[in-house]
Order: sequence, then structure tokens, then C-alpha cells
Amino acid sequence: MIIGVPKEIKNHEYRVGMVPASVRELTARGHRVFVETRAGLGVGFSDDDYRAAGAEVLETAAEVFSQSEMIVKVKEPQTVERAMLRKGQILFTYLHLAPDLPQTKELIESGAICIAYETVTDDRGGLPLLAPMSEVAGRMSIQAGAQALEKSRGGSGMLLGGVPGVEPAKVVVIGGGVVGSNAARMAIGMRADVTILDRSIDALRRLDAEFQGAAKVVYSTAEAIERHVLAADLVIGGVLIPGAAAPKLVTREHIARMKPGSAIVDVAIDQGGCVETSHATTHEDPTYIVDGVVHYCVANMPGAVARTSTFALNNATLPYIIKLADKGWRDALRADRHLLAGLNVLEGRLTCKEVAEAHGLAFTDPHLLLA
Repeated sequence: MIIGVPKEIKNHEYRVGMVPASVRELTARGHRVFVETRAGLGVGFSDDDYRAAGAEVLETAAEVFSQSEMIVKVKEPQTVERAMLRKGQILFTYLHLAPDLPQTKELIESGAICIAYETVTDDRGGLPLLAPMSEVAGRMSIQAGAQALEKSRGGSGMLLGGVPGVEPAKVVVIGGGVVGSNAARMAIGMRADVTILDRSIDALRRLDAEFQGAAKVVYSTAEAIERHVLAADLVIGGVLIPGAAAPKLVTREHIARMKPGSAIVDVAIDQGGCVETSHATTHEDPTYIVDGVVHYCVANMPGAVARTSTFALNNATLPYIIKLADKGWRDALRADRHLLAGLNVLEGRLTCKEVAEAHGLAFTDPHLLLA
């Protein structure tokens, strides 16, 4: 198979779909890999590094898209990239379609086979291709939140961990999954006062056992969210419903009643955000203020630590890339129900039920299309 790796063009996105070591694995199996020039510079890899791994370096994204059977990326294809997709071409990347109707429609119209990293599953009920970036984003959320609390950023001027004689900041983490647990670890490490809310009793038990009282774990209800959010200095939104838009758990009314200078980091913004006043921002202009509350809603947070993120992502995606290349998309999907769960769009049909429900579009069972 011919695999293409274009340079990422989203604002301040430095990650790359495949590092040279991943390329080498594929070329050793007889596949061809086309890499757009300078695609890996953001994480420290030159064109020569890719050539040494067996890749062919092309000058433009248009060449990569036109000559490749499968495109491997990091972020969702931007408008200009979606226009380059063609019928029967495989797209393997993060998509986050539930909050993005224009992208959904254009991918359907492209006729491509679009497999989303974030909905691929595993035997434990996890999301193995989302998890590494959720780990990064969860840890980064506390760094971002600590900065948002600084007076120069519009915050209250509070140090997250306080100092002897001065209380630490109250950090409320909504969602005890991968994002939330990693955020809590960082916040506890900085000696903040941490509370985690989640609806899963099993998750609360796990977090309680891990943190041994260093964080309070609370069952998430509307009343609990309101009470803790209004008392918080920093709120981390780490809610996820696989494939679907995030629920708006923090309302505009909550924001209006929060403490002036408090901050929110809405990590769920890729799926539309769990805060009613959230809208996606960029690393170039990461924050804005609503009713005195600083909002940090960068949609590609891990892109800021591109080298760590790229290696973590490649470790997770490479086995699936190999399956798709070795077997072809149809046989690979038939053989692996977890990879099939990642299929969002198949040659003009929407095959992810949660995305279809989010947009009120027709859903087609992928099993019927593969039968």
C-alpha cells in the first residue's frame, strides 16, 4: 500500500502522523511511504531522516494526497485538505466529528473511508488511540490552569499550591477518566486542594484508592457540580462520551456566579466542550474571559508538546496502520471489531451512530456495508 503523511497545517500544530521509526516498519514490510517535505521538523526530524527510513519525500501536500492510498495524520483534515480527499482513499486520523457538521458533510461527500483514532476501542472498553493524548492533555491542563490564574492572564493572582500560611487553590476536575485522573495527579503534585467528580462508582473507588485521601472524590450530580464549581478557583473539564458531543455540565449561569478571576480549562473542547460558554481557541490566542472567568479552550493542547505527543501517539497507532496497510481496509475492519469501531464515514455513508445523532443525519450500520 502507498501511505501518505502530509504536514499538519492546523494553527500551531507541530505533531506528525508518523515518525521515521514508524515509516521504517512499513517500508520493511514492502509498503511505500510518501512524506511531505518538512512534515517532521516540528518534532526534530529532517527530510533526510525520513529518506533514511525508506520514505519518499514530496514537495507538496497535493502530491501526497494525490499519490497515496491511505493518509495518516494527527488532526482532523482542514478545509483545503478535505478538498483533496478522493473516493476510496483511507483517512486515518483524529476527526472529532460530533461538534463539526461542515467537516462531517465534506467527508461524506468525499467518498473516502474515514477512520477516527478517537473511536477505536479495545477489549477493556477503553479508547487506546485517544488515551495517550488524553494523558498529555490532562497533565497539561494543570499547567495551563496555573497560568490562567496569574493576574497578567486575567486570573485572580492565585498560586495553585499556595505557600505556608496561605491556602492553595481549589481545583475541581469534572470527569475521572484518563484526562481527569492525569489532571488530578498533577494538581495534587502541586499541592492544590483537589476534588474529582464522576458518575461511575467504580471510577470513584479507583481514584480514591490511588490518591488515598489526597483528592476528594464526589459522585457527580447537577447539585454537586454547581456547588463545587462555584467554590472552585480552577475547573478542569474532562468529560467524554465516545464519538458524541460532550454534555454541557457547566452552564452559563454557573459561570456568572463563579468567583471573579477563577479559571476553566475545557479539555473536552475537541468534542464541543462541557462548558456552555466554551468555544475552541488556538495556542496563538488560547484564552478569553466571560463574566470574569478565564477560559482556556485550545482544541489541540498536546500540539504544544509535540515531540512527546508524537511519540506517544505513534506508539499507539502504528499497529493499526500496519493492519490497514497489510490487509487493506476492508479485511482489516472485518477482522478487528475494535478498529471497525473507529470507522466514522465509509464511501458516502455515516457509520458512527453518535455522530449521526449529534447532527440528525442518517446512520448506516457498518456491518451491513462490510457484509
